[in-house]
Amino acid sequence: MKNKHAINMLEGSIYKNLCIIAIPIALSNILQQLFNASDTAVVGHFASSQAMAAVGSNAPVINMIVTFFTGLSIGANVVLARCIGAKEEDKANEVLHTSFVLAIISGLLMLIIGQLIAKPVLLLLHTPANVINMATMYLRIYFCGMPFLMIYDFGSAVLRSIGDTKRPLYFLIIAGIVNVCLNLVFVIGFHRNADGVALATTIANGLSSFLIFYTLLHEQGMLHLDIHKLGIKSEYLRSILWIGLPAGLQGLIFSFSNVVIQASINHFGSACVAGNAAALNFEYICYFIVNGFTQATMTFISQNYAAKNYTRCRKTTRTAWLCAFGFTALLSCTFYLFKGPLLSLFTNDPKVIYYAYIRMTYIALLEPLTSLYEVPGGSLRGIGHSQLRSSSRYLPNFLDHYRNSGHSFIFKSNQRRIYRDVV
Repeated sequence: MKNKHAINMLEGSIYKNLCIIAIPIALSNILQQLFNASDTAVVGHFASSQAMAAVGSNAPVINMIVTFFTGLSIGANVVLARCIGAKEEDKANEVLHTSFVLAIISGLLMLIIGQLIAKPVLLLLHTPANVINMATMYLRIYFCGMPFLMIYDFGSAVLRSIGDTKRPLYFLIIAGIVNVCLNLVFVIGFHRNADGVALATTIANGLSSFLIFYTLLHEQGMLHLDIHKLGIKSEYLRSILWIGLPAGLQGLIFSFSNVVIQASINHFGSACVAGNAAALNFEYICYFIVNGFTQATMTFISQNYAAKNYTRCRKTTRTAWLCAFGFTALLSCTFYLFKGPLLSLFTNDPKVIYYAYIRMTYIALLEPLTSLYEVPGGSLRGIGHSQLRSSSRYLPNFLDHYRNSGHSFIFKSNQRRIYRDVV
């Protein structure tokens, strides 16, 4: 490959190249989560537990909508990787421009939807009355940055199709530093609450999207973005949606279960909501390790399947699963053992920490099990069978939804029962 940032996935060490691709993806996802985590930590320490609850209560809602559209970027990644594996550079460039237009449309659609559904959804989730106004403002400001987030996600998917996962990571590091600094400025300097940290996150998302956009404009070869060539080719749009839509629907259904759980937790008041929000950050980080290897597997297999390297495809799946399970097990155990000091980064409120302990006790240690279905699912997507992978997840997700929504209300008197029923 001519691009100096590209990785040769068709030959060489599978373990080494998987890690080179997967670890930056995982770190990038963790940094994106830390945008919200820094919001939670800053308002928890320098504003109030109500402001912390307002930020935390939005996490499942944001995740539900964002994961659907982010799933579309998976389609772009797979289709591009196939073109690269088959050495069809002209087609790859056309897929790039189609993907970019789809990103802009998706982002604008999310912006509009977010403004319309913000307060009704939060009311539906029984968000505590003392935080509903702050939570609504946070959500509306956050969704103003959705076009930026979509441009970054699709742009990252484009670069990852050649194995370039480092530059998206660098861009997020820059944006993350800006996000934390602006959080402190708005909350401490201008005495803002949830609205201040939402604005900081939106600005940071704008910066990361600009950096990815600038990079593609100045890229050479098949990944060069030419604004005069922007347009949608129906052939490639169908291919992207064929793979991306099932991925988005899977994320939507999975996230919907979390929204139902959040609605149940909201009945316990702002302290419980805040504690749940703090503990969720560590679960997300563990999951992102698995997701990093899943994304790497998908790209690896897309290229090798197009090049007819079927034996290498099978070896890639096995290697990725072992890596994902092992790294996540190590990380989840570390989080559990040091949960006290880690939770103190978010809040000093003993009641909030108590509820966070409960969630980490019953869920944190089981995170490695997600690798059992995520990595093989990435393999299926890599060869174009996204529908099969998604349908295999629908029934478990609906069962989770039924189990969580039922038990959480039956055992409202005991917070621990909610978390036992989640798993």
